[in-house]
Amino acid sequence: MDYHYVGCTDDNKLVKGRLCAGSVEAAADMLSGGGCRVLSLEEVTPFFHAGKLTSYFSRINPTEIVMFSRQLALLLESGTDVVASLELLRAQTTNRSLKRIIRDVVSDVRSGSPLSQALSKHPHAFSTLYHRLVSVGERSGNLEVVLRRAADYIQKVDTTRKSVKNALIYPAIVCVVTIVVVGVLVTFVFPAFSSLYASFGVQLPAATRVLMAAADWLNHYGLWLLAGIVIAMVVGYAYSRTPPGRYQWGKLMLTLPRIGRINLLNELSRCCRSMALLYGSGLPLPEIMTLAVQSTNNKAVSKALIEVQQSMIAGAGLAGPMAKNKLFMPLMVQMTAVGEETGNLDNTLTTVAESYETEADDKTKSMVALITPAMTIIIGSIVGFVALSLLSVMYSIYGQLGI
Repeated sequence: MDYHYVGCTDDNKLVKGRLCAGSVEAAADMLSGGGCRVLSLEEVTPFFHAGKLTSYFSRINPTEIVMFSRQLALLLESGTDVVASLELLRAQTTNRSLKRIIRDVVSDVRSGSPLSQALSKHPHAFSTLYHRLVSVGERSGNLEVVLRRAADYIQKVDTTRKSVKNALIYPAIVCVVTIVVVGVLVTFVFPAFSSLYASFGVQLPAATRVLMAAADWLNHYGLWLLAGIVIAMVVGYAYSRTPPGRYQWGKLMLTLPRIGRINLLNELSRCCRSMALLYGSGLPLPEIMTLAVQSTNNKAVSKALIEVQQSMIAGAGLAGPMAKNKLFMPLMVQMTAVGEETGNLDNTLTTVAESYETEADDKTKSMVALITPAMTIIIGSIVGFVALSLLSVMYSIYGQLGI
Protein backbone atom coordinates (compact mmCIF):
# COMPACT_ATOMS: atom_id res chain seq x y z
CA MET A 1 0.00 0.00 0.00
CA ASP A 2 1.11 3.57 -0.68
CA TYR A 3 1.14 6.24 2.03
CA HIS A 4 1.46 10.01 2.02
CA TYR A 5 3.58 11.23 4.91
CA VAL A 6 4.54 14.49 6.56
CA GLY A 7 7.49 14.33 8.93
CA CYS A 8 10.08 16.33 10.82
CA THR A 9 13.82 15.70 10.71
CA ASP A 10 16.18 15.97 13.67
CA ASP A 11 17.01 19.56 12.69
CA ASN A 12 13.25 20.45 12.67
CA LYS A 13 12.91 20.57 8.87
CA LEU A 14 9.54 19.59 7.41
CA VAL A 15 9.60 16.79 4.84
CA LYS A 16 6.79 15.37 2.71
CA GLY A 17 6.59 12.40 0.40
CA ARG A 18 5.11 9.07 -0.54
CA LEU A 19 6.27 5.55 0.28
CA CYS A 20 5.11 1.97 -0.11
CA ALA A 21 4.73 -0.30 2.93
CA GLY A 22 2.72 -3.29 4.07
CA SER A 23 0.95 -1.43 6.90
CA VAL A 24 0.77 1.89 8.72
CA GLU A 25 3.13 0.55 11.40
CA ALA A 26 5.65 -0.62 8.80
CA ALA A 27 5.55 2.79 7.11
CA ALA A 28 6.05 4.53 10.47
CA ASP A 29 8.99 2.23 11.28
CA MET A 30 10.59 2.97 7.92
CA LEU A 31 10.34 6.71 8.50
CA SER A 32 11.57 6.46 12.10
CA GLY A 33 14.50 4.33 10.97
CA GLY A 34 15.43 7.06 8.52
CA GLY A 35 15.51 9.68 11.29
CA CYS A 36 12.13 11.23 10.48
CA ARG A 37 9.55 11.96 13.18
CA VAL A 38 6.10 11.20 11.74
CA LEU A 39 3.57 14.05 11.86
CA SER A 40 0.99 12.68 9.47
CA LEU A 41 0.68 9.32 7.72
CA GLU A 42 -2.27 8.57 5.44
CA GLU A 43 -3.00 5.76 3.05
CA VAL A 44 -3.33 6.87 -0.57
CA THR A 45 -6.98 6.39 -1.52
CA PRO A 46 -7.62 5.50 -5.20
CA PHE A 47 -10.86 6.41 -6.93
CA PHE A 48 -11.97 2.79 -6.80
CA HIS A 49 -10.58 0.22 -4.40
CA ALA A 50 -12.05 -3.30 -4.28
CA GLY A 51 -10.71 -3.88 -0.78
CA LYS A 52 -12.42 -0.80 0.57
CA LEU A 53 -15.65 -1.78 -1.17
CA THR A 54 -15.51 -5.22 0.46
CA SER A 55 -14.75 -3.73 3.88
CA TYR A 56 -17.68 -1.33 3.47
CA PHE A 57 -20.16 -4.19 3.07
CA SER A 58 -18.54 -6.21 5.87
CA ARG A 59 -17.94 -3.33 8.26
CA ILE A 60 -18.65 -3.75 11.92
CA ASN A 61 -21.03 -1.60 13.93
CA PRO A 62 -19.24 0.57 16.53
CA THR A 63 -21.69 -0.75 19.13
CA GLU A 64 -20.19 -4.22 18.66
CA ILE A 65 -16.67 -2.86 19.22
CA VAL A 66 -17.90 -1.13 22.39
CA MET A 67 -19.39 -4.40 23.65
CA PHE A 68 -16.26 -6.32 22.67
CA SER A 69 -14.04 -3.85 24.56
CA ARG A 70 -16.14 -3.86 27.72
CA GLN A 71 -16.44 -7.64 27.82
CA LEU A 72 -12.74 -8.14 27.14
CA ALA A 73 -11.91 -5.71 29.97
CA LEU A 74 -14.25 -7.61 32.32
CA LEU A 75 -12.73 -10.99 31.44
CA LEU A 76 -9.17 -9.72 31.85
CA GLU A 77 -10.07 -8.12 35.15
CA SER A 78 -11.45 -11.45 36.40
CA GLY A 79 -8.07 -13.11 35.78
CA THR A 80 -8.74 -14.79 32.41
CA ASP A 81 -5.78 -14.64 30.01
CA VAL A 82 -6.03 -12.80 26.70
CA VAL A 83 -6.34 -15.86 24.45
CA ALA A 84 -9.05 -17.50 26.57
CA SER A 85 -10.93 -14.19 26.77
CA LEU A 86 -10.84 -13.74 23.01
CA GLU A 87 -12.00 -17.32 22.47
CA LEU A 88 -14.99 -16.73 24.75
CA LEU A 89 -15.88 -13.53 22.91
CA ARG A 90 -15.54 -15.24 19.53
CA ALA A 91 -17.90 -18.01 20.63
CA GLN A 92 -20.64 -15.61 21.70
CA THR A 93 -20.50 -12.97 18.96
CA THR A 94 -23.14 -13.21 16.21
CA ASN A 95 -21.40 -10.95 13.68
CA ARG A 96 -19.58 -13.16 11.18
CA SER A 97 -17.03 -10.52 10.24
CA LEU A 98 -16.13 -9.82 13.85
CA LYS A 99 -15.99 -13.57 14.57
CA ARG A 100 -13.52 -14.02 11.73
CA ILE A 101 -11.42 -11.07 12.91
CA ILE A 102 -11.27 -12.36 16.49
CA ARG A 103 -10.21 -15.77 15.15
CA ASP A 104 -7.33 -14.14 13.26
CA VAL A 105 -6.39 -12.06 16.31
CA VAL A 106 -6.31 -15.20 18.49
CA SER A 107 -4.08 -16.91 15.94
CA ASP A 108 -1.64 -13.98 15.91
CA VAL A 109 -1.54 -13.71 19.71
CA ARG A 110 -0.89 -17.45 20.05
CA SER A 111 2.01 -17.14 17.62
CA GLY A 112 3.61 -14.50 19.87
CA SER A 113 2.29 -11.19 18.56
CA PRO A 114 1.12 -8.54 21.06
CA LEU A 115 -2.62 -7.93 21.13
CA SER A 116 -2.19 -4.39 19.80
CA GLN A 117 -0.22 -5.62 16.79
CA ALA A 118 -2.80 -8.32 16.07
CA LEU A 119 -5.63 -5.74 16.21
CA SER A 120 -3.74 -3.34 13.92
CA LYS A 121 -4.09 -5.82 11.04
CA HIS A 122 -7.84 -5.11 10.96
CA PRO A 123 -8.11 -1.31 10.55
CA HIS A 124 -11.73 -1.36 9.34
CA ALA A 125 -12.72 -2.78 12.74
CA PHE A 126 -10.07 -1.38 15.10
CA SER A 127 -8.81 2.13 14.33
CA THR A 128 -5.22 3.29 14.73
CA LEU A 129 -6.23 5.17 17.86
CA TYR A 130 -7.74 1.99 19.31
CA HIS A 131 -4.77 -0.30 18.87
CA ARG A 132 -2.35 2.41 20.01
CA LEU A 133 -4.34 2.67 23.23
CA VAL A 134 -4.19 -1.12 23.60
CA SER A 135 -0.43 -0.91 23.10
CA VAL A 136 -0.19 1.66 25.90
CA GLY A 137 -2.32 -0.56 28.14
CA GLU A 138 -0.08 -3.55 27.43
CA ARG A 139 3.06 -1.60 28.35
CA SER A 140 1.56 -0.11 31.50
CA GLY A 141 -0.19 -3.30 32.65
CA ASN A 142 -3.45 -1.36 32.76
CA LEU A 143 -5.17 -2.90 29.74
CA GLU A 144 -8.61 -3.25 31.36
CA VAL A 145 -8.81 0.47 32.19
CA VAL A 146 -7.65 1.46 28.71
CA LEU A 147 -10.21 -0.83 27.07
CA ARG A 148 -13.03 0.74 29.10
CA ARG A 149 -11.84 4.23 28.18
CA ALA A 150 -11.70 3.25 24.51
CA ALA A 151 -15.24 1.84 24.75
CA ASP A 152 -16.53 5.06 26.33
CA TYR A 153 -14.85 7.11 23.61
CA ILE A 154 -16.28 5.01 20.75
CA GLN A 155 -19.73 5.11 22.32
CA LYS A 156 -19.69 8.90 22.69
CA VAL A 157 -18.51 9.46 19.10
CA ASP A 158 -21.08 6.99 17.74
CA THR A 159 -23.89 8.63 19.74
CA THR A 160 -22.98 12.04 18.32
CA ARG A 161 -22.88 10.69 14.77
CA LYS A 162 -26.25 8.95 15.16
CA SER A 163 -27.92 12.06 16.59
CA VAL A 164 -27.05 14.09 13.49
CA LYS A 165 -27.99 11.22 11.15
CA ASN A 166 -31.35 10.58 12.84
CA ALA A 167 -32.19 14.28 12.88
CA LEU A 168 -31.86 14.48 9.09
CA ILE A 169 -33.84 11.34 8.23
CA TYR A 170 -37.28 13.02 8.22
CA PRO A 171 -36.26 16.00 6.02
CA ALA A 172 -34.52 13.62 3.61
CA ILE A 173 -37.61 11.42 3.31
CA VAL A 174 -39.83 14.45 2.72
CA CYS A 175 -37.48 15.72 -0.02
CA VAL A 176 -37.46 12.36 -1.79
CA VAL A 177 -41.26 12.06 -1.63
CA THR A 178 -41.65 15.60 -2.98
CA ILE A 179 -39.33 14.91 -5.91
CA VAL A 180 -41.18 11.66 -6.74
CA VAL A 181 -44.61 13.35 -6.59
CA VAL A 182 -43.49 16.25 -8.79
CA GLY A 183 -41.96 13.75 -11.24
CA VAL A 184 -45.24 11.82 -11.51
CA LEU A 185 -47.22 15.03 -12.02
CA VAL A 186 -44.86 16.30 -14.73
CA THR A 187 -44.61 12.96 -16.53
CA PHE A 188 -48.19 11.70 -16.47
CA VAL A 189 -50.73 14.21 -15.09
CA PHE A 190 -49.82 17.58 -16.63
CA PRO A 191 -49.44 16.32 -20.26
CA ALA A 192 -52.97 14.86 -20.10
CA PHE A 193 -54.39 18.15 -18.85
CA SER A 194 -52.38 20.09 -21.43
CA SER A 195 -53.96 18.08 -24.26
CA LEU A 196 -57.41 18.56 -22.74
CA TYR A 197 -57.03 22.33 -22.45
CA ALA A 198 -55.64 22.62 -25.99
CA SER A 199 -58.76 20.89 -27.35
CA PHE A 200 -60.96 23.67 -25.94
CA GLY A 201 -58.99 26.38 -27.75
CA VAL A 202 -59.35 28.92 -24.93
CA GLN A 203 -56.97 31.42 -23.34
CA LEU A 204 -55.46 29.86 -20.20
CA PRO A 205 -54.74 31.84 -16.99
CA ALA A 206 -51.17 32.98 -16.39
CA ALA A 207 -50.57 30.51 -13.52
CA THR A 208 -51.71 27.60 -15.69
CA ARG A 209 -49.53 28.72 -18.61
CA VAL A 210 -46.49 28.88 -16.33
CA LEU A 211 -47.23 25.43 -14.92
CA MET A 212 -47.77 23.86 -18.32
CA ALA A 213 -44.66 25.53 -19.76
CA ALA A 214 -42.57 24.20 -16.88
CA ALA A 215 -44.04 20.71 -17.29
CA ASP A 216 -43.44 20.81 -21.06
CA TRP A 217 -39.84 21.93 -20.58
CA LEU A 218 -39.18 19.14 -18.08
CA ASN A 219 -40.73 16.58 -20.40
CA HIS A 220 -38.46 17.66 -23.24
CA TYR A 221 -35.25 18.38 -21.33
CA GLY A 222 -35.74 16.49 -18.05
CA LEU A 223 -33.46 13.63 -19.07
CA TRP A 224 -30.75 16.09 -20.11
CA LEU A 225 -31.13 17.87 -16.78
CA LEU A 226 -30.89 14.55 -14.92
CA ALA A 227 -27.84 13.55 -16.96
CA GLY A 228 -26.21 16.89 -16.19
CA ILE A 229 -26.85 16.43 -12.48
CA VAL A 230 -25.42 12.89 -12.55
CA ILE A 231 -22.31 14.04 -14.46
CA ALA A 232 -21.80 16.93 -12.05
CA MET A 233 -22.09 14.52 -9.11
CA VAL A 234 -19.59 12.09 -10.64
CA VAL A 235 -17.11 14.87 -11.40
CA GLY A 236 -17.60 16.32 -7.93
CA TYR A 237 -17.05 12.91 -6.35
CA ALA A 238 -13.92 12.30 -8.40
CA TYR A 239 -12.54 15.72 -7.40
CA SER A 240 -13.41 15.06 -3.75
CA ARG A 241 -11.14 11.99 -3.85
CA THR A 242 -8.11 14.14 -4.67
CA PRO A 243 -6.15 15.84 -1.82
CA PRO A 244 -7.23 19.40 -2.83
CA GLY A 245 -10.82 18.22 -3.30
CA ARG A 246 -10.95 16.52 0.09
CA TYR A 247 -9.64 19.68 1.72
CA GLN A 248 -12.16 21.91 -0.08
CA TRP A 249 -15.01 19.52 0.78
CA GLY A 250 -13.99 19.50 4.42
CA LYS A 251 -13.80 23.29 4.43
CA LEU A 252 -17.25 23.52 2.81
CA MET A 253 -18.75 21.20 5.45
CA LEU A 254 -17.54 23.60 8.15
CA THR A 255 -18.82 26.79 6.51
CA LEU A 256 -22.32 25.81 5.35
CA PRO A 257 -25.12 27.91 6.91
CA ARG A 258 -26.29 26.46 10.23
CA ILE A 259 -25.10 22.90 9.57
CA GLY A 260 -21.49 24.09 9.23
CA ARG A 261 -21.44 25.18 12.88
CA ILE A 262 -22.84 21.79 13.92
CA ASN A 263 -20.17 19.97 11.89
CA LEU A 264 -17.43 22.12 13.43
CA LEU A 265 -18.69 21.47 16.96
CA ASN A 266 -18.84 17.73 16.32
CA GLU A 267 -15.33 17.67 14.82
CA LEU A 268 -13.83 19.68 17.68
CA SER A 269 -15.62 17.62 20.34
CA ARG A 270 -14.32 14.42 18.76
CA CYS A 271 -10.83 15.91 18.60
CA CYS A 272 -10.97 16.95 22.27
CA ARG A 273 -12.18 13.52 23.35
CA SER A 274 -9.40 11.81 21.37
CA MET A 275 -6.72 14.03 22.87
CA ALA A 276 -8.13 13.69 26.41
CA LEU A 277 -8.28 9.91 26.10
CA LEU A 278 -4.73 9.62 24.78
CA TYR A 279 -3.29 12.12 27.25
CA GLY A 280 -4.97 10.35 30.16
CA SER A 281 -3.47 7.06 28.93
CA GLY A 282 0.04 8.50 29.12
CA LEU A 283 0.97 9.09 25.48
CA PRO A 284 3.28 12.05 24.66
CA LEU A 285 1.73 15.09 23.00
CA PRO A 286 3.48 14.71 19.60
CA GLU A 287 2.07 11.20 19.24
CA ILE A 288 -1.31 12.36 20.53
CA MET A 289 -1.47 15.01 17.82
CA THR A 290 -0.52 12.46 15.15
CA LEU A 291 -3.34 10.15 16.24
CA ALA A 292 -5.76 13.08 16.49
CA VAL A 293 -4.95 13.97 12.87
CA GLN A 294 -5.55 10.37 11.79
CA SER A 295 -8.86 10.12 13.68
CA THR A 296 -10.58 12.96 11.80
CA ASN A 297 -12.06 12.55 8.31
CA ASN A 298 -12.30 16.29 7.70
CA LYS A 299 -9.16 17.40 5.87
CA ALA A 300 -9.58 21.05 6.85
CA VAL A 301 -9.48 20.03 10.52
CA SER A 302 -6.64 17.63 9.77
CA LYS A 303 -4.57 20.40 8.19
CA ALA A 304 -5.22 22.72 11.14
CA LEU A 305 -4.11 20.01 13.59
CA ILE A 306 -0.94 19.35 11.59
CA GLU A 307 -0.07 23.06 11.72
CA VAL A 308 -0.61 23.05 15.50
CA GLN A 309 1.54 19.94 15.82
CA GLN A 310 4.38 21.48 13.82
CA SER A 311 4.34 24.64 15.94
CA MET A 312 4.17 22.56 19.12
CA ILE A 313 7.23 20.53 18.13
CA ALA A 314 9.03 23.81 17.45
CA GLY A 315 8.37 24.78 21.09
CA ALA A 316 5.29 27.01 20.80
CA GLY A 317 3.09 24.85 23.06
CA LEU A 318 -0.43 23.73 22.21
CA ALA A 319 -2.79 26.61 23.04
CA GLY A 320 -0.68 29.29 21.32
CA PRO A 321 -0.78 27.73 17.82
CA MET A 322 -4.47 26.95 18.26
CA ALA A 323 -5.23 30.60 18.99
CA LYS A 324 -3.74 31.57 15.58
CA ASN A 325 -6.23 29.40 13.69
CA LYS A 326 -9.87 30.53 13.57
CA LEU A 327 -10.98 26.92 13.22
CA PHE A 328 -10.33 26.34 16.92
CA MET A 329 -13.03 28.04 18.96
CA PRO A 330 -12.15 30.27 21.95
CA LEU A 331 -13.37 27.85 24.64
CA MET A 332 -11.11 25.09 23.31
CA VAL A 333 -8.10 27.44 23.17
CA GLN A 334 -8.67 28.80 26.68
CA MET A 335 -9.29 25.41 28.29
CA THR A 336 -6.24 23.96 26.52
CA ALA A 337 -4.14 26.78 27.97
CA VAL A 338 -5.53 26.07 31.43
CA GLY A 339 -4.83 22.34 31.00
CA GLU A 340 -1.24 23.02 29.95
CA GLU A 341 -0.63 25.26 32.95
CA THR A 342 -2.18 22.88 35.50
CA GLY A 343 -1.10 19.58 33.92
CA ASN A 344 -4.77 18.58 33.82
CA LEU A 345 -5.21 18.61 30.05
CA ASP A 346 -7.34 15.46 29.85
CA ASN A 347 -10.02 16.81 32.22
CA THR A 348 -10.15 20.27 30.61
CA LEU A 349 -10.46 18.80 27.12
CA THR A 350 -13.18 16.41 28.30
CA THR A 351 -15.08 19.42 29.65
CA VAL A 352 -14.74 21.16 26.28
CA ALA A 353 -15.93 18.03 24.45
CA GLU A 354 -19.03 17.76 26.65
CA SER A 355 -19.80 21.46 26.16
CA TYR A 356 -19.48 21.22 22.37
CA GLU A 357 -21.56 18.02 22.23
CA THR A 358 -24.35 19.68 24.19
CA GLU A 359 -24.28 22.76 21.94
CA ALA A 360 -24.19 20.62 18.79
CA ASP A 361 -27.16 18.57 20.01
CA ASP A 362 -29.16 21.72 20.81
CA LYS A 363 -28.37 23.26 17.43
CA THR A 364 -29.25 20.04 15.63
CA LYS A 365 -32.65 19.90 17.32
CA SER A 366 -33.18 23.60 16.55
CA MET A 367 -32.28 23.07 12.90
CA VAL A 368 -34.67 20.13 12.58
CA ALA A 369 -37.39 22.17 14.28
CA LEU A 370 -36.92 24.81 11.54
CA ILE A 371 -36.59 22.34 8.67
CA THR A 372 -39.88 20.56 9.41
CA PRO A 373 -42.18 23.62 9.07
CA ALA A 374 -40.06 24.95 6.20
CA MET A 375 -40.54 21.70 4.27
CA THR A 376 -44.27 21.80 5.08
CA ILE A 377 -44.53 25.35 3.73
CA ILE A 378 -42.60 24.48 0.56
CA ILE A 379 -44.67 21.37 -0.16
CA GLY A 380 -47.89 23.23 0.69
CA SER A 381 -46.90 26.05 -1.69
CA ILE A 382 -46.25 23.57 -4.52
CA VAL A 383 -49.53 21.75 -3.95
CA GLY A 384 -51.41 25.04 -3.59
CA PHE A 385 -49.93 26.43 -6.84
CA VAL A 386 -50.85 23.25 -8.74
CA ALA A 387 -54.38 23.25 -7.32
CA LEU A 388 -54.84 26.96 -8.09
CA SER A 389 -53.60 26.46 -11.65
CA LEU A 390 -55.96 23.54 -12.32
CA LEU A 391 -59.00 25.13 -10.68
CA SER A 392 -58.54 28.55 -12.23
CA VAL A 393 -58.36 27.11 -15.73
CA MET A 394 -61.65 25.28 -15.20
CA TYR A 395 -63.38 28.52 -14.21
CA SER A 396 -61.74 30.27 -17.17
CA ILE A 397 -63.00 27.61 -19.57
CA TYR A 398 -66.53 27.82 -18.14
CA GLY A 399 -66.49 31.59 -18.52
CA GLN A 400 -65.12 31.72 -22.06
CA LEU A 401 -67.39 28.96 -23.34
CA GLY A 402 -70.44 30.42 -21.58
CA ILE A 403 -71.17 27.25 -19.65
